[in-house]
Amino acid sequence: MPKNKVLTLWNNEGVNEKDTSILRKKSVEVPVPLDKESREAIQKLVDSFLGRDDASGLAAPQIGINKRIVVFRNKDFDEKSKIKNSSDFEILVNPRITQARGEKVTMAEGCLSCPEIQVEVSRFPEIKIRALNAEGKKISKRYLDYVARVIQHELDHLDGKLIVDYGGNLYYPKDKQEFFEKLFKG
Repeated sequence: MPKNKVLTLWNNEGVNEKDTSILRKKSVEVPVPLDKESREAIQKLVDSFLGRDDASGLAAPQIGINKRIVVFRNKDFDEKSKIKNSSDFEILVNPRITQARGEKVTMAEGCLSCPEIQVEVSRFPEIKIRALNAEGKKISKRYLDYVARVIQHELDHLDGKLIVDYGGNLYYPKDKQEFFEKLFKG
């Protein structure tokens, strides 16, 4: 099964205008109760996520779906292994952060939609989320530390925000210095 292409802000030739316009768009709420189209969108996102072993999370806009849906690993982040079963990841539909606690922690983050770079981003170490699960049932859950960071990162995608928008220190491969300097100064 071919995996869905993840949209990127740039490729080796420069800025991806078409992908960028999709990634920068604010996503729309999924209708409740979940209709057939929404269930299919959730499944497409999950299939895309499960088809990768290089992602902690994935948001629907990253595969061209303009809906408020995210999927993320909830354990085994150190192992670049395939997810074994459905208890290894979670799906949030129409997620909202209802509480953010603690002093923000700064860490370098990567993103499939911003290939080959990392940016320092400050995020809350504890969040509470209200959302729907994949079956359309209301959930309210608290997340901590790395999982909280991943969720905040994925929720940014739903609003068209990416790691490059944070203005933190930028890290990229030395052999791509000229490319990224031109990209970010242009």
